Amino acid sequence: MPMSPRKRAKIFRGVQYAILVLIIAAVVLFADWETLGDAFFNLEAMGTQFPGIITTALVNTMIYTALGFALGLAIGLVLALMKLSSVGPYRWIATIYIEFFRGVPALLVFIALGFGVPLAFQLQFNTYSTAAISLALVGSAYIAETLRAGIQAVPKGQIEAARSLGMSQTRAMVTVVIPQAFRIILPPLTNELILLTKDSSLIYLLGLLGSEYELAKFGREGMNATNSMSPILLAGLCYLIITVPLGYLSRYLERRGGRQRDKGLEVSG
Repeated sequence: MPMSPRKRAKIFRGVQYAILVLIIAAVVLFADWETLGDAFFNLEAMGTQFPGIITTALVNTMIYTALGFALGLAIGLVLALMKLSSVGPYRWIATIYIEFFRGVPALLVFIALGFGVPLAFQLQFNTYSTAAISLALVGSAYIAETLRAGIQAVPKGQIEAARSLGMSQTRAMVTVVIPQAFRIILPPLTNELILLTKDSSLIYLLGLLGSEYELAKFGREGMNATNSMSPILLAGLCYLIITVPLGYLSRYLERRGGRQRDKGLEVSG
């Protein structure tokens, strides 16, 4: 007698649990816990990182990220509007910009801004400006596409209603469409903020002063000084202090947006 789909699914789950238990047992039995403890959980090495990892590295990481995101959001909004424009050259320029910075690794952008531009144009940026502009150039390309999708997701009836009240196309876009688009795209924007937080670690390429260290650079210097991986683990935990709450915020905004859309469908129905 053939098994029912429910029974097959139950057996399949049981096999998966058994494999997981075997993997955990193998790790527990065969891992060199003493060596791992010395390498990654050296409390003495971790202690040498305080308070600098909080007062300098964590704060700088947040500053670099915030500056890059704010500038990237402004550029991204302009690019999104250009890509939706009826003027052909605006669309072409926005498309070329977006495709270029979405295709080029962020590492190359940091190198170009940190070394290429000052050499070619005799321009000097401080560390915070270089970090902000580099992150903004990369982030704005993704933000622009997110904003464009959000603007197009706003029902066209909203614009028509605003125009019927005597609003110009520009005023309707600024006061009606863009605010609604931002509510739609808040979850993906939060995800972009998480990505920029991690990309901020690339600023180490520029050669930083001690007061300009971010988490990755601070952890690497601590690893070299203590001959232990514990400072790197501590830096990773500090990244989680930033990214985990942002991840929860993104999921909360996504659920909230879903509930609001469901209510809107019920009202319209």
